[in-house]
Amino acid sequence: MFSKACEYGIRAVIYIWAKSTHGVKLGVKDISKGIDAPEFFTAKILQSLAKQDLVSSTKGPNGGFYISKEQENMRLLALVEAIDGDKLFRGCGLGLKHCSEKHPCPIHDDYKNIRENLAKLLSEKSIKELAKEVATGKATLTTIGV
Repeated sequence: MFSKACEYGIRAVIYIWAKSTHGVKLGVKDISKGIDAPEFFTAKILQSLAKQDLVSSTKGPNGGFYISKEQENMRLLALVEAIDGDKLFRGCGLGLKHCSEKHPCPIHDDYKNIRENLAKLLSEKSIKELAKEVATGKATLTTIGV
């Protein structure tokens, strides 16, 4: 449903939030290891998010990525739209260019409900809530070994 960049971006920001509540600034190496994602790709995503002011960063020996007070109540929707845009909430489930209410594809109505429910979920969930689940061990950001 989300692009790989979006998946890694969401996981990275949740991870940063969970760790930066203790005043820690994290490097890309630590973040990518913590979320089981490629380091270069994670760096590129985080640089983009920092430019959009969805995460904060400082350079230097004590630098790294962190979540500021202004960013701590960010909704998941802001991240998804920053990385993947809003096509997920407008597009056709079958990828048709001219699907509409007047000329619907075979799954138009069902997919419209899914899009609306997803938008609702993403607007209600904050990064803070999700990070607390990770920090307390109720949820994980890495692949669980079998």
